[in-house]
Amino acid sequence: MTNHGETTGSSENGKTTGHGEYEANDGHGAAARPETYTEPTAYVGHGAGHQITLRTPAELADALPYLLGYRPEDSMVLVALHEKDVRGRFGGRARLGIPPNADDWASAARQLVHGLVTGSERRGARPEQMVVYLCQEPARGETGQEVMRRLQPLAQELRLACGDLDVPVVEALCIADGRFWSYSCDSQCCPSTGLPMGLPGTSVLAAAATYAGLQVRGTLRELRVRLQPWETAAALEQETALDAAGMALIPRILDDSDRADVATDTLDLAERVMRRLAGAPAVSGILPADMRDDDLIGHDEAATLILGLQDRVTRDHAAEWMEGDEAGPALRLWRALARRCVGPYAEHAAAPLSLAGWVAWSTGDELEAREALAMALGADPEYLFARLLHQACNEGLDPESIRRCLRTGRRGRRETGVQYPALAVPEQSGGGVEQQTELPSADAADFMPTPERSHGRRRTRAGVTQPRPRSNVRGNGASIPRPRTPGSPGAGGTHPGGERAGGTRPSTARKGGAQRREGRSGDTRPAVDGAEDGA
Repeated sequence: MTNHGETTGSSENGKTTGHGEYEANDGHGAAARPETYTEPTAYVGHGAGHQITLRTPAELADALPYLLGYRPEDSMVLVALHEKDVRGRFGGRARLGIPPNADDWASAARQLVHGLVTGSERRGARPEQMVVYLCQEPARGETGQEVMRRLQPLAQELRLACGDLDVPVVEALCIADGRFWSYSCDSQCCPSTGLPMGLPGTSVLAAAATYAGLQVRGTLRELRVRLQPWETAAALEQETALDAAGMALIPRILDDSDRADVATDTLDLAERVMRRLAGAPAVSGILPADMRDDDLIGHDEAATLILGLQDRVTRDHAAEWMEGDEAGPALRLWRALARRCVGPYAEHAAAPLSLAGWVAWSTGDELEAREALAMALGADPEYLFARLLHQACNEGLDPESIRRCLRTGRRGRRETGVQYPALAVPEQSGGGVEQQTELPSADAADFMPTPERSHGRRRTRAGVTQPRPRSNVRGNGASIPRPRTPGSPGAGGTHPGGERAGGTRPSTARKGGAQRREGRSGDTRPAVDGAEDGA
């Protein structure tokens, strides 16, 4: 199950004029979400001068992709309504994957409703009514009508959960197999076979979205494919390159006297690859574009960059490619590197996925930002960089404050002529006093593929992973574990920059070869958001 977040739009996002009639405003709303694993929404249009009235269940069903910015699959979605006594408006959105086990439906419904209502309250606009959507395609041999009947208990659980918080459900729709059903009316209103969905792009709301320059981007599954590890034969070649790069780079990264050179080499290589990507001829289509980028990056280059970005300071400097002409090639590079984190190196994807999420957020694409950051947390739930960015994005913070900090640091390095001062080794000042910028401590375990790094941990009866006592040897003369040697314990210590609380980096062993991740599929944590629909 994939958990996603809520969306609470501004007062112009939508309006309702009583049961069965709603109005969507042609205006952008503020978007924010809570700290759990969530997804974004899109709003219809620019300006606040045009309102689109949605009077029927058919129009509500057609509006869902435009309210979320993508077409949900296997999802229960809530849309909050406000100002029911005047001309109500759409408020927050919340999406949660439908649990495959019906025994989990009541709990999931309570989590989703609680997340949306409390998130909206935190933003100062408690929902007064709710619209419920259940979206699921039929299984093999199943009809859309059977899906509707099977999900009816879930619709009732959502009604009860909303009622417990004094928020009535005014419409509940099931969308399956190109048809929709309303749980809120009898068969005289909706036939048992349901009603067909309108052709995509033919509604008034679709026309308004097109006029406003907004676009529904397909499904989240299609977005995740761009960020998931390879499953082709080339994955084995990439894994071999990562093994070789680890043997060459890890000793240098752990050696404080050589670590600055590794950072410089990593960032210089990233800049060369970005220039190569920027100069590549354009191709039509997402898949061909990603394949073109993959062909432009060698296995050895990708391995060097992936391992180099495991260093916190190197990664933070790479985050400065966030705007202007640099942002596009940087985002393409981070996506490509995430696809190269194959096999036991899946956890290494946290760095490029976080960078991809940051650049996407910085350039205004909150949908990809939240999904990439959620996937980074799926790769490593304790990755602080992703966690902080994810929370900031969900809370609706302006990325400009982060951009200003990064610009200041970059400008300062240019003015002083010191390219990477945070990685500087001790120097003597003019007065003979030693000047040093402290190097974050490095640990071999942070650079090992996943099976290596999971040996030094044990599980308690409660299922909580705890670190085993381990020696903390690093720096000059450190004993470097050989990458991918079964049975050898990973070195202990702290993550670069102290990113891991407790002094160890938790990891979960992944079996098999290059398996694709589905973001945070299977997670049961709900999403909470304060202003709209996974540091």
